[in-house]
Amino acid sequence: MSNDPRDAEIAELKERIRRLEDSLAATQSLTAVGELAGTTAHEFNNILTLTINYAKMGLRRRDDETREKAFNKILDASNRAAKIVGVILGMARNRKPGREPIDLVSLVEDVLLLLERELTKYRITIERKFEEIKPVLANANQIQQVLVNLLVNARQASPNGGRLIIKIRPCEESPQHVEIVIRDFGVGIPKEKLPRIFDAFYSTKQGPDETGKGGSGLGLSLCKRIIEEHSGKIRVESTVNKGTAFIIRLPIAQEEDEKES
Repeated sequence: MSNDPRDAEIAELKERIRRLEDSLAATQSLTAVGELAGTTAHEFNNILTLTINYAKMGLRRRDDETREKAFNKILDASNRAAKIVGVILGMARNRKPGREPIDLVSLVEDVLLLLERELTKYRITIERKFEEIKPVLANANQIQQVLVNLLVNARQASPNGGRLIIKIRPCEESPQHVEIVIRDFGVGIPKEKLPRIFDAFYSTKQGPDETGKGGSGLGLSLCKRIIEEHSGKIRVESTVNKGTAFIIRLPIAQEEDEKES
């Protein structure tokens, strides 16, 4: 064991950095939860307005056709509200720190449901390319946090709206992993900035947008940390004025017979 006092100082400094990273991760997590809460509140307000208006229409009009239309619209809105509540409750129940087999497609769909209003508002259309995959070993809340961050980034990179492609596929290079690709066709990232894109406190944005999101320089660094703690990898490909793709690789959850062999 070294008696060099510098070794103790280095160890203490590393521990302080680790604690700071944990605090930053917790702060960013709360920020993501707050963003989703705000988005969900707006969505519920829209659902309530729709429900009230169709209820009034059904009360005013006496013909069967109009009333049936009103009832169907109210039923659709209520089912959507119930689905959103189900996703939020599922996220609340999944606060445990451990990892378990996760259906990645369902996880992505849940995040898209919560962000649907925001993506629609900014004229972002989603193109899904989901292949059949095995469950991944992951913490659902943490991966949701990564997905929210990347999808909001993609929306911000497309100020004039546009297409967003989400791919889920087996990893050709490593059969024990699956890949998620989030691809936008927005402004892109300059080549000289790409090497620092995952550095803490480094941001290509001028600051938060009109919704108050982005610009802290913490989002992508936290994404990288979460993915690497899952024994995965995240990388970026980007061309100015052509768009950006984030590629995430996550390990497949081993089945019991594979563990025993």
